Amino acid sequence: MGLENIVSNNNSSAKLAEHSHQRQENGSASQATTIANEVSETTSNNPNNEDNSNEKSNGEKGKKRGRGGRGGGESKVGSKDLRPKRPRTDWGPRPQREGEEGVDKEERRPKRKAACLVGYCGTGYHGMQLNPPLKTIEGDLFDALVKAGAISKDNSNDPKKVGFMRAARTDKGVHAAGNVISAKLIIEDEDIIDKINAQLPEHIRVWGISRVTKGFDCRKHCGSRIYEYLIPTFSFLPPRPTSIFGKRIKEMDEKFPGVKRADEEGDDFWKTVYKKLAEVGITGEHVLEDYARMLRDTANIPKESGDKAIEQPAPLALTEEQMSIFNQIRAIEDRERRAYRISNERLELIRKAVKVYEGSHNFHNFTLKKQYSDPSARRFMKNLTVSEPKLIEGTEWVSIKIHGQSFMLHQIRKMICMAAQVIRTGTPIERINDAFYKAKLNIPKAPALGLLLERPMYESINEKLQLFGHGELTFDPYNDQIEEFKQKHIYDKLYAIEVKENTFYSFFNFIDSFKGGHAMDFFTAKCSEDDSDNEEYVDEEDKEELSGESMDREG
Repeated sequence: MGLENIVSNNNSSAKLAEHSHQRQENGSASQATTIANEVSETTSNNPNNEDNSNEKSNGEKGKKRGRGGRGGGESKVGSKDLRPKRPRTDWGPRPQREGEEGVDKEERRPKRKAACLVGYCGTGYHGMQLNPPLKTIEGDLFDALVKAGAISKDNSNDPKKVGFMRAARTDKGVHAAGNVISAKLIIEDEDIIDKINAQLPEHIRVWGISRVTKGFDCRKHCGSRIYEYLIPTFSFLPPRPTSIFGKRIKEMDEKFPGVKRADEEGDDFWKTVYKKLAEVGITGEHVLEDYARMLRDTANIPKESGDKAIEQPAPLALTEEQMSIFNQIRAIEDRERRAYRISNERLELIRKAVKVYEGSHNFHNFTLKKQYSDPSARRFMKNLTVSEPKLIEGTEWVSIKIHGQSFMLHQIRKMICMAAQVIRTGTPIERINDAFYKAKLNIPKAPALGLLLERPMYESINEKLQLFGHGELTFDPYNDQIEEFKQKHIYDKLYAIEVKENTFYSFFNFIDSFKGGHAMDFFTAKCSEDDSDNEEYVDEEDKEELSGESMDREG
C-alpha cells in the first residue's frame, strides 16, 4: 500500500473519530448522515481499499431495499444502526389522552382475528345488520361481546374498530340456524363462549369461535349459502274462484285456451268448501260474491306503493247477520285449508318448478331496483330440493332447501312466490324461465316468516385455514345443539305465529284480492307484456331495507 493511501486512510479515520465525538456531545442523528457522506467522499478516491468499497456497496443495497431495509442506506455508518429504536413494551393500559385524567383504563389484552358461529330467531328484529336506532341481531351480539370482555371498552363505540363483519345479511324477521360474524376479538378466556351467551337472550346463541387468518373475510370467503323455506301445503291451492284473481284466471283461460294446466285437485278443494257451506245453509252466488268483496276491501294492503298512495276503502257497514255468515265462511275455509293434504302429483310439480332456478340466471326480477344489464343480477343456484310433507299441529308443511353461491335482497322470497304462483294458477312451469329475461315483472315476495338461513359454507377457505394451523370453519360439531335450537326457537314459534295470525293465508288473499289492474296477468294464460313502464311496487318494508348500505344481502 502506497504512502498516499496510508495518509488518506489515516485522515479518514481521524475525521470519523472527530465527528463521532461531536455526535456524542450533540446527540444529533442528522450529523451522522453528514459523517457518512464525508467518509464516502474521502474514500471514493481509494479504489484499492476493499473495506471502504464494501461499505459503499452495502449502503447502496440499503437504499435499494428502501426505507427501513437492512443496510440502512444513509442512516448507517458501517454496521451500526443510528436510527432511534422504539422501546419494547408489555401489554397494559394505553396512555391517557388529554381530557382523560382521573379515568381508570382497562388493561389492554391481545386481540385475535376470529369467526363466531351464531344462530338466532329473527322475529321482532329489523334484520341482521346494525341499523341504529332499530333493534337488530348484530346490535345484541355486539353488546354481548363487549359485556363478556371479547371486545374492549375502548372499542365498544364503533364495530369498525374491530373489523366487525357478517357472512349473510338477513332481512327483517328472517331467522338463522347458522350464520358467521368475524372480528378481532379477545378470546384467551377459556369460558368466553359461555360468558357471551350469558349476556344474550335465549333466542340468540353463539355455537363456537374459531381462529382464522388475518385476511379472512367471512362474507367474501363464503363459498355458498344454504337457506330453508317452510311453507304450508295449502299455499299451493288455487285462488278462490270468486276473488278478483280467480275470475281473471278463468277469463284468460277462456280467451287463450290450451295454455293453463288442468287442476282437478284444486277444483275438488273448492267444491268441498262450497259443499260444507251448503250443509250449514250458506248458498247462493251472491253470498259468496259479497264475502269475496269483504275480503278484498279488508285485505292487508300496504298504505303506500313507492311514492304513490293507494286509496283505502271505507269500512264496510255490515249487519249482524252478514257478520255471522262471513264468520262461518271464514271458519269453514280455514278448517278445510288445515285439513288439506297435498298429492304426490302436486308435490312433484313443486319440485319441478324449483329445479328451474338451478344454474346461472339473471335474477333482476327477483329483487328491487336492479336492471337486467347489471352484471350483479346474475346469480348461481347450486341445488334446490323439496322435502316430504310434515304434519305439525294439524297443518301440513313442506321444507324447500335453496343452496346458492349468493343472494340479493328478497330474492329467495320472490323465488318461492313465483314457484307457488305457477302451481296455484296452472301456469306452465316454463313460465319461470321468462322472468330471467329483460322484460320487467313485479313479483310479490312471500312472507319472511318461513325463511331460515341454514348455514354459510366455507369449502374452499377451510383448506387454507388448516395450512395455517387453524381448524375447519364448519357447523357440523354443533348439529345437535342447532337442531334443538331450531325446533324450540324457530320452528315452534313459526308454526304458532302462522296458526294465530294466518300469515300465509293473508298473504295469498292479498294477492288474490289485489286491485292493481292486470298486474298478475303474467300468471294467467295470457301472460303479460313488459312491465317496465309501470312503477315498481315498493312497500314500507322495502323502503326500510333500501335505506341500508347494499342490495347484496339475503332473503
